[in-house]
Amino acid sequence: MKSSWNKGFTKDTHPSVLRTARTMKRKKIDNFKEWRERMRRIGKIPQNYPPLSLSGNLAEYIGVVLGDGNISKFPRTERIIISANSNNLGFVNRYTKLTKQIFNKKPTVSKVYNKNNIRIGLYQKEISKRLGIPSGDRGRLNIKTPNWILKNQSYLIRYLRGLFEAEGSLSVHKPTCTYNFQFSNKNQSLLKNVENGLKLLGYNPEIRKTSTRLRKKLEVEKFRKLIKFRVY
Repeated sequence: MKSSWNKGFTKDTHPSVLRTARTMKRKKIDNFKEWRERMRRIGKIPQNYPPLSLSGNLAEYIGVVLGDGNISKFPRTERIIISANSNNLGFVNRYTKLTKQIFNKKPTVSKVYNKNNIRIGLYQKEISKRLGIPSGDRGRLNIKTPNWILKNQSYLIRYLRGLFEAEGSLSVHKPTCTYNFQFSNKNQSLLKNVENGLKLLGYNPEIRKTSTRLRKKLEVEKFRKLIKFRVY
């Protein structure tokens, strides 16, 4: 079987295709206009993108995106990616379903070549605006927990679940009765958000340079059950 003529190329790396794309952009020729209008008429492409419904699912999804997600902005659309460990299929299945429920569109699930990583990805307009999460690198941004989550305890629990599912770890050493349930991240405002959320639920977290954690046995066990950590 012969290889495809464009194997190994993309629109931006194939010289003739790139030249054509630049020419059409310069002349303001939109060769997909008729196709987009037809797709809108039959409902394949939404006419508009209304605000997302506030819910426990959305709260948890925001948490997992803040912990392990990324939003990229393009000229006509945006892309959201949630990274997952290939061995944690429960995580992959849960957040694939949540992505579909929230955006009413089936995401793409793909394994990263030569890495123990799976990506849950989706393209759509106004993702960043509707989630209230900035696109690009959020490492040093001041991230705040949405008020609608803080005002509803069940939403707060789901929000913390998303954060801990993405960046949480639980270790127990029974011989020494050592318990450590922590959320790890380099963004200091996000660590503070987790600390405040835990305090609102009645816990006593410790905050470190790159983590917020619970160390008391009873609190660790109670919080693990409360957020249903790693229960899929």
